[in-house]
Amino acid sequence: MSKKTWIIFAAICIVLLGGLIVLSRKDQANVSSIDPNEIQPASASSGNIADHVKGLTDSKVVLIEYGDFQCPYCGQAYPKVKSIVNDYASKITFVFRNYPLASLHANARSAAAAAEAAGLQGKYWEMYNKLYETQNEWENASTDERTNKFVAYATAIGVANIDKFKTDMAGNDVNKKINFDFALGNKQKVTGTPSFFINGTKIDDEVSSSVISGDGSALRKALDSALNK
Repeated sequence: MSKKTWIIFAAICIVLLGGLIVLSRKDQANVSSIDPNEIQPASASSGNIADHVKGLTDSKVVLIEYGDFQCPYCGQAYPKVKSIVNDYASKITFVFRNYPLASLHANARSAAAAAEAAGLQGKYWEMYNKLYETQNEWENASTDERTNKFVAYATAIGVANIDKFKTDMAGNDVNKKINFDFALGNKQKVTGTPSFFINGTKIDDEVSSSVISGDGSALRKALDSALNK
């Protein structure tokens, strides 16, 4: 290959690389001015979808989880988290944010979209529960199979308008919400799922392990400590 040809080839590669970088960044949410420790209201940046909250809305203790619906560790943690949130519902604020690790879990982002689409019809937590409780049914599903399963779940939990649900799953607002949550996680230096924060402080590995593979008692103690401060 001549020198001139190499120069042309290199120039084409640079242009293509630049294009890929632009494409990879174009959907990233700008959260530079946002405090991820605060409960997020609906905004243009989040697709006009607010944080999903359980328990008190004004507690002095806020527990935030960044999770991936396909992540097996999140699936193991789910029943303990659910039990803790139910037991502390009158004391704490619980927020779940999307952090789909799409490079590891091919169906994670679509599952997050299903939860957000259900949320637009008032069924977020019902779909959240359904996705974790049926994780083994859809985790290895093909694109068509997973969509059919998510639609079936939406029907089962009482989502009223299934056509709207399917449209919203692929819609821009839901996409923005997932990107927004992911950006907040990056700002808080999340590197894996599940990741938990109590009042903005990431809980240590020992506490996380107790939620994933233990009985979750270490997280209960951490919450009690925060409540008693």
